[in-house]
Amino acid sequence: MRVAVGMSGGLDSSAAAAVLIKAGHEVRGITAEMWSAAGGQPAIAAERAEKVATMLGIPHERLDIGEQFKTTVVAGFIDEYTVGRTPSPCIICNAAMKFGLVMEHALRRDCDFFATGHYARVERRDCGVRLLRARDRRRDQSYFLHRLNAAQLMRVVFPLGDLTREEAAAEVHRRGLPVGGQRSSRDLCFVAGSKYSELVEAEHPELKREGQICDSAGRVLGRHAGCHRYTVGQRTGLGIAVGRPMYVLAVETRENRVIVGPRAECMREGCRVAEVHWIAGAPPATDFECHVQIRHRHEAATARVRVTSEGEAEIEFAEPQFAVTPGQAAVMYDGDEVLGGGWIEG
Repeated sequence: MRVAVGMSGGLDSSAAAAVLIKAGHEVRGITAEMWSAAGGQPAIAAERAEKVATMLGIPHERLDIGEQFKTTVVAGFIDEYTVGRTPSPCIICNAAMKFGLVMEHALRRDCDFFATGHYARVERRDCGVRLLRARDRRRDQSYFLHRLNAAQLMRVVFPLGDLTREEAAAEVHRRGLPVGGQRSSRDLCFVAGSKYSELVEAEHPELKREGQICDSAGRVLGRHAGCHRYTVGQRTGLGIAVGRPMYVLAVETRENRVIVGPRAECMREGCRVAEVHWIAGAPPATDFECHVQIRHRHEAATARVRVTSEGEAEIEFAEPQFAVTPGQAAVMYDGDEVLGGGWIEG
């Protein structure tokens, strides 16, 4: 089996390539060079990946998708902040870039499958394909992959899906691969070394203006330097002192106002989701129970999902959830299986 591996020069993608070679597959490496506000980061990553590929004895190539990445991922990221939402660009990047442009390139070059270092699993059956959580729940990344479709998943391999991070690291260290330092999972590849707010302000300088920080009753508690610097659930960096912890409840860009309140006011019983994507092509029912994860580090909560129209649904949680944030994804699970997900509207 000929497999192309998306390689970043980091531990996980290097481990994925090593595992596939160990299993006897013909492996090729591809590094997608994406646009970055940090300048030479894509080239550095490609150089690291080339060194790893050389040590593994596999061919490697670079694929420049910088302009497409900037147009599809970065521009959308910036636009979301201008309307008071908190985007999740990695989800868009996975669906459109890594498992879109890069995977399509690999398949055109006569590869049978495309692999990455994501911690997730794919199960192929005669009746279709399922996307599942990784065995190592601490590293599970299925949340970021929920917008892949069945056609993509049929040609995808996740070599680390049944491994723990420690097992993957052991394979890399056993081979002495020169993997790069692992950035924080909270960092975005295209703003490494800089703040996202500066990137947003560079495109929309009009957003950098003072406004009010108010409580839910309308009392002014302080001033902010731009709504785009805040996200629902945020506690630190508010610059106000009221004698008790306060959290961002809402970001109102039209009024140039940030609403804050105690943690209890940041709890929500449900939300609406739009642009819902179902991996099977359709929901399991128009009204069903499942577990819903509202951000990457969130413990999926029991909920009822009601499909209200094509591409839209309402979610009612069994227990109120903290910081249900517009712009983030609500991903639905049946046990370990990813059913699909949509963007949180409110």
